[in-house]
Amino acid sequence: MKLISYQHNGIDSYGAVTGERIVDLREVFADRATDLKTLIAADLLTEAAAAAAKATATLPMSEVRLLPVIPNPGKIVCVGLNYGEHVRETGREITEQPTLFLRVAESQVAHGDDIVLPPESTKLDYEGEIAVVIGRGGRRIAEADAWNHIAGYACYNDGSIRDWQTATPQWTAGKNFWRTGGFGPWMVTRDDIKDNQVMTLVTRLNGQEMQRTTTDKLIHSIPRQIAHISAFMPLAAGDVIVTGTPGGVGAKRTPPAWMKAGDIVEVEVDAIGVLRNGVRAERLAVNI
Repeated sequence: MKLISYQHNGIDSYGAVTGERIVDLREVFADRATDLKTLIAADLLTEAAAAAAKATATLPMSEVRLLPVIPNPGKIVCVGLNYGEHVRETGREITEQPTLFLRVAESQVAHGDDIVLPPESTKLDYEGEIAVVIGRGGRRIAEADAWNHIAGYACYNDGSIRDWQTATPQWTAGKNFWRTGGFGPWMVTRDDIKDNQVMTLVTRLNGQEMQRTTTDKLIHSIPRQIAHISAFMPLAAGDVIVTGTPGGVGAKRTPPAWMKAGDIVEVEVDAIGVLRNGVRAERLAVNI
């Protein structure tokens, strides 16, 4: 099942995607789940699938504005340096534990929206990744049980402002510029993707392939990531783990391939779909 968050006629909602149409699930679960995160937290995914199968999808995708898959995540935990080729191109070493950093919700945009190039930098880079949405929360989750804590998967572009990222040993600034990361277009539920299924991840910039990998090349597997993160903080339904980018980032090309206004960047995962974003320059303003 493909689940999306969206806005229609100024109202935020969520639903199941069938072809080019949507079953509005907020209408079905109005008294129990007002958004996708609360649907997941209430353990209603199986019931939602049954409701979507019986209902007629009437709302055209073309009439809605998509939102990031989980517009209001409690946590967005990103794993860096998690493919060998990317570790090598950055001149770093593989670490025994995953390298982690956090993103905030305001740093994200939905499928179809523009990633924003800020006036403070010209070094906007792409990072195609796979996002894991937590279904059942927990603390100190065992690797052997980690799959059971996953609600589903989505495409992610961990857009990075490289000069701000590398200005200090801490990456927070470069990873959290307003509206620089893409998250979408939908979440594919875990029942549609086998546990440990090898997925192919491809990133394209203006139609040119820039990154390609498969998930069997992850240094720290998805269960390992969930176990490690939940060891030091509880995970909750709707939290997002962004699992790492492969080699081929723009910063490490000769010459560097920075994203610029007018570009189109796509992240495709064979088991999920295609996340597509344009790039635009931010209009400088004192207040947002």
